[in-house]
Amino acid sequence: MEWCLGVSRWLSSLVWGPGMLLLMIGVGLWFTIRLGFLPLTRGGTILRCTVGSLFGRGRRAARGKISPFQAVSTALAGTMGTGNITGVATALVAGGPGAIFWMWVSALFGMATKYAEVLLAVEYRQLNRSGGYSGGPMYYLRDGANQRGLALLFALLCVLASFGIGNMSQVNSISQSLAHSFGVPPLATGLLCALLVAGVVIGGISRIGRVSEMVVPVASLLYIGVAVWVLCCNRRQIFPALGQIVAAAFDLRAAAGGVLGYGVLRAMRFGMARGVFSNEAGLGSAPIAHAAADTSSSVEQGFWGIFEVFVDTILCCTLTTLVILTADGGRLWQSGLDGSALTTAAFEWTLGSLAGGFVSVSMVFFALSSMLGWYFYGERCLDFLLKEKEFPLKLYKIIFLILIVVGSVTKITLVWDISDALNGLMALPNLAGLLILSPVVVTKTRQYFRRRGRKGRN
Repeated sequence: MEWCLGVSRWLSSLVWGPGMLLLMIGVGLWFTIRLGFLPLTRGGTILRCTVGSLFGRGRRAARGKISPFQAVSTALAGTMGTGNITGVATALVAGGPGAIFWMWVSALFGMATKYAEVLLAVEYRQLNRSGGYSGGPMYYLRDGANQRGLALLFALLCVLASFGIGNMSQVNSISQSLAHSFGVPPLATGLLCALLVAGVVIGGISRIGRVSEMVVPVASLLYIGVAVWVLCCNRRQIFPALGQIVAAAFDLRAAAGGVLGYGVLRAMRFGMARGVFSNEAGLGSAPIAHAAADTSSSVEQGFWGIFEVFVDTILCCTLTTLVILTADGGRLWQSGLDGSALTTAAFEWTLGSLAGGFVSVSMVFFALSSMLGWYFYGERCLDFLLKEKEFPLKLYKIIFLILIVVGSVTKITLVWDISDALNGLMALPNLAGLLILSPVVVTKTRQYFRRRGRKGRN
């Protein structure tokens, strides 16, 4: 077991090393420039086509399909996991406040990457046996980039990752948190989670979309609302915290006995890694959900991808950061605490004993929604591999539910490391497809805005 742990950690650190981060940031920078800094220059159009559409057709979908908002809710279900609560705290401790600045940078470029992969997922999707749409990197790799081998590799890695990062690791976080805060036995948590997930996934993508549409906004708004309240109480510390983030991001002084600029490099590494890992831009998972949307415009669905990165990283991760950095006069992050313990302590500084229960409940909502999102990703990739055969899909569902129970009662350090590696490896074929098909993304985007310009709505 020790040997397996060592190998898995080595593989995970290799996959998520500087080379991978530079590749993902580089692809994001490439699309940002090619698209004319789309998230910044077309912000008004993006808002009208995303948030503005919720008051009209954005909430309607044909039978057997899901609306664009349900699609982004399902995608956010996969990304809005425990990383928004615990991962940010870990990055802050490991890389210092400067890591958060580089997390913002990775999110800015990640918006363009997520936009590109969502657009391609809608462009190359296909009708499935139930009358809905199936799409994602496996389809645009096969049908657009003519890379069948990479398409099969991506689908296989996604199925395997759904059992780890999208299942066992999530329920383990729930069971440990509830056991600590409320004394709930982990096995009871696992059984209840399995029943809840089963009740949703049996209804297919339509039910997953409807549940995600309710759970994700409620969980996000609850967390955002409480975090904003805490920041209002600590408002005098907000600007010093922001100044600390920016100053630390460019602090070139050497640590004692260290190398000049080492702190900046460390901040860049952990900040960018946390940003990529949080919003999953470039990994190729979220486009699988977006491809199922009942929309006629791949560009407008791509706008939802930009919105998704903004909510996940720029908004939620930043709020968690500021809650931590404004607690105890800005000193708490150096207290030796880490992960969920640090986040809980930061909320406790203002909320008192209620904070533990609030953080635990938030983790339950986020982790449950992540399981739903990742179940859908795994099912669609298995569909692609086995050409929608019924029995393997039923078997996948049974295994997924069993592993929820198993994950709640076991120590899964090995599962975390292997899942991290599989999750990162998914990015390689996806990024290859994005670069090959970048002319399609640029052409479709320009055509869309030319049409809007002719209609006088730009």
